[in-house]
Amino acid sequence: MQDRTFKLTYSTMFDPPEELHRRFDEALARVRGRLGAAHPMWVGGRPKLAKEEFESRSPIDRDWLLARFPRGTAADVSDAVAAARSAFRPWASTHWSERVALLRRAAALIEERVYELAAAMALEVGKNRMESLGEVQETADLIAWYCDELEENGGFERFLPDDPLKGFASHNRTVMKPHGVWAVVAPFNFPMALAGGPVGAALVAGNTVVFKVASDTAWCGALLLDAFRDAGLPDGVVNYLTGSGAEVGQALVDHPHVAGITFTGSGEVGMGIVRTFGGGRWPRPCIAEMGGKNPVVVTRHADLERAAMGVCRSAFGLQGQKCSAASRVLVERPVMEEFVARLAALAGEATVGDPTLRSNWLGPVINAAALARYRKAAAEAASAGKVFAGGRELAQAGLARGYFVAPTVATAPWESRLWRDEHFLPFVLVGAVDSLDEALARANDSDYGLTAGFYGAPEEAAVFLERIEAGVVYVNRPQGATTGAWPGYQPFGGWKGSGSTGKNIGSFWYLPQYLREQSQTVVE
Repeated sequence: MQDRTFKLTYSTMFDPPEELHRRFDEALARVRGRLGAAHPMWVGGRPKLAKEEFESRSPIDRDWLLARFPRGTAADVSDAVAAARSAFRPWASTHWSERVALLRRAAALIEERVYELAAAMALEVGKNRMESLGEVQETADLIAWYCDELEENGGFERFLPDDPLKGFASHNRTVMKPHGVWAVVAPFNFPMALAGGPVGAALVAGNTVVFKVASDTAWCGALLLDAFRDAGLPDGVVNYLTGSGAEVGQALVDHPHVAGITFTGSGEVGMGIVRTFGGGRWPRPCIAEMGGKNPVVVTRHADLERAAMGVCRSAFGLQGQKCSAASRVLVERPVMEEFVARLAALAGEATVGDPTLRSNWLGPVINAAALARYRKAAAEAASAGKVFAGGRELAQAGLARGYFVAPTVATAPWESRLWRDEHFLPFVLVGAVDSLDEALARANDSDYGLTAGFYGAPEEAAVFLERIEAGVVYVNRPQGATTGAWPGYQPFGGWKGSGSTGKNIGSFWYLPQYLREQSQTVVE
């Protein structure tokens, strides 16, 4: 459990106590001693294997075998949905206070295991130790937040005035009820927070769950499942599947007995799920958290040191593999040269290497496909525009067996696809603008609307806040220009093509999405 004298959030992780590093290193040694084990799927409270297996290997060093997993099939999806359907009625009938108690126990177990879970995440995702610790703690905080919200709202049950009928007692109330089997499909970059958060919300609301994480991070999913199972959830209430998105993920999306879904991933896949869930016999709830092409506006009145630091942290944290990463910086022309120089210098100073080591801030990108995208983006920037920093792979001693690249600062013509496409890489474009109006017009000229940042004078910030089209915005923030949301502090979600609901993760309005309202009138 974290030291309670130090509140771990993404904003406070820059000056941690020495005890935190010591405990992480001890946990890392323990976790390394358990590498290579086989982990089953879990369906109906029982382990489940498959005819074929796949391996999780570290992007830090492909020689490191982390764990082995069953290659699930559509048949496994059917079994998991059937188990969740069977468990639904007893779980939904369990009083909400009992569900809250069990989910709080799961959150407590995640927090108790924060160092070992973070060590595994650093190995499998390639996050540095502080980002890994932050995500695990965020997972616990998200589950606890949804428990608090259900409790504070009295289980979402309210009594209404009686009908004014003579000779009758006509009682009215409104109550929120669960939907049924809920699917959770989580991404590789936040395999615990963006699995544990929605799983916890769905479960505490009374739904049963079938969830899978990305194959690149199946180990994190298995360790997360252990916390839910060890908390004492009944068999079949939460089920865990491994396998490809093309087969297991698609089978979940297509299954007629899946009542709702939470998906986090690309805009293309997310929009396909939205259309599927809206086009069946009746519309089903779909919480799709999708991509981002997040802008930062820097005016001539900005504190350039603060702006460069905030952009650097948001563009390159987790190697830019965040839907919230800063990817477009729109700088007023009089300060363009100085800002680019500051940002390029910070990118050049960033330490890249094994992210489990305290000395390294950036780790590898997740896989060979990400490395190929980096090569393509860097080549296009070099040919069509200019690269100010980075633009190359890193294959020196100790890095050659991983997917390491240099954080890149570049520019390109406005018509370049580099300004439009989401890259999910440590790659940021900088462009000069002539006014705040032009900066805002270019910032909003995107199908995405997830996060945005601003650096400038207070009166300019007011204009930015009024006109920017994004679900999460930050002003003059050195800890991160567009990243670093925390439940209860910065609810996280997107507008336009970045999100399907307009309700943010970790907000007051998120949990009710896992429930549906029933109005009841009983006449005596």
